[in-house]
Amino acid sequence: MSRTLARVLRLPELVYIVLGTVIGSGIFLVPGPVLRETGGSVPVALGVWVGGGVLSFLGALTYAELGAMMPDAGGIYVYIRDAFGRLPAFLFGWTLFFVIASGSVATLAVASTAYLGELVPLSNIAARAVALGVIALLAVLNIRGTRESARVQDWTTGVKIAAIVIMSAALLTHGSPATAPAVAPSTMPSIAGIGVAMVAVLWAYEGWTYVTFSAGETLDPQRTFPRGIALGTAALVAIYLLANIAYLSVLGATGVAQSDKVASDAMRMAFGPVTGKIIAVIVLISVFSAANGIVLTAPRVFYAMANDGLFFRRLADVHPKFGTPAVAIAATALWSMVLAATGTFTQLLTYVVFTAWIFYGLGALAVFVFRRTRPDAARPFRVPGYPWTPALFVLAALGIVGSTLVGQPMRALYGLTVLVLGVPAYLIWRTRR
Repeated sequence: MSRTLARVLRLPELVYIVLGTVIGSGIFLVPGPVLRETGGSVPVALGVWVGGGVLSFLGALTYAELGAMMPDAGGIYVYIRDAFGRLPAFLFGWTLFFVIASGSVATLAVASTAYLGELVPLSNIAARAVALGVIALLAVLNIRGTRESARVQDWTTGVKIAAIVIMSAALLTHGSPATAPAVAPSTMPSIAGIGVAMVAVLWAYEGWTYVTFSAGETLDPQRTFPRGIALGTAALVAIYLLANIAYLSVLGATGVAQSDKVASDAMRMAFGPVTGKIIAVIVLISVFSAANGIVLTAPRVFYAMANDGLFFRRLADVHPKFGTPAVAIAATALWSMVLAATGTFTQLLTYVVFTAWIFYGLGALAVFVFRRTRPDAARPFRVPGYPWTPALFVLAALGIVGSTLVGQPMRALYGLTVLVLGVPAYLIWRTRR
């Protein structure tokens, strides 16, 4: 076993990692709950989607500077470690392993069974078995090679983006936003409701940060990484808005608000029941691509932690034949399988978004620290609009965390509990080191 990862990822792979990791099941499921939480107001709901996209893009620009400056495996973990010390960096890796990455993979795997059930009948036991099988397949694929798994990411992402664009165009051709059935808001949207809707939207955008974990495997990272993360995130905003307008053009505000499977319902209404099965296939490909993107990137954080002596040492091993952090990938998959077998979709969604944004905000703060402590460091890319761009992103992260604490305190408590449990674990690893 070696302990060095080769640089094999190019600009197209980075863009596909961003798009593929983010676009999972969210855009097919979340528009209905978002419209309900915003009181049925289409302008407010679309505003939340735009706001979530803008926040994600501001964060992408911030991390573009950090990734070009420090193109190391581990991404956010490395930025937090060098800016704020090993304890907060360890806590990020700890929660990434136990909640954020593994929770995202489990959530996607569980969500895939809902759409597979539209193709073949599935009992509860069979659905759990399918979710576990998907995670196991992803582990095998990613252990066998970074280039191989990146190639699968390219193809599956290309298929699902093309499918979403074609679906949206077909819906817009059939319906019209100006003539679609709509109703006035059932209630005035509340601040709390908008906050809950924003959490759901940010879960749909969840994943663009994962590309930072693969900066250590990027070719010419000083140029390639900023372009990849910025282009991928900008494309996401356009795709999500297009899909939302397309749903509204057929179902109207009432239909979207009443739907928990908005893509399938819109296609059925526009083109008949057979199209519902086509959407199910598209979602399955989409979910597989998103989960693959996480398994392709997140284990690099655990690899970096192990190299620092802050996690199980075996997780730093690189497979001599495949050149991948095989043990880290296998460990991530195993814990994801535990969550998939015991958790629920809604619970995992809340855990992932809440705990992730604590560290996304902290990672963005690192750009201020490095501007002060490393003023002469090479910065091939500088975040536009500094200091306002990263400051707005950090403030948004604080708002999301506060909204979850107020609106869903018990679920947020789970994430905080995992975070606090990381402190004694850190002391144990530091002592052993």
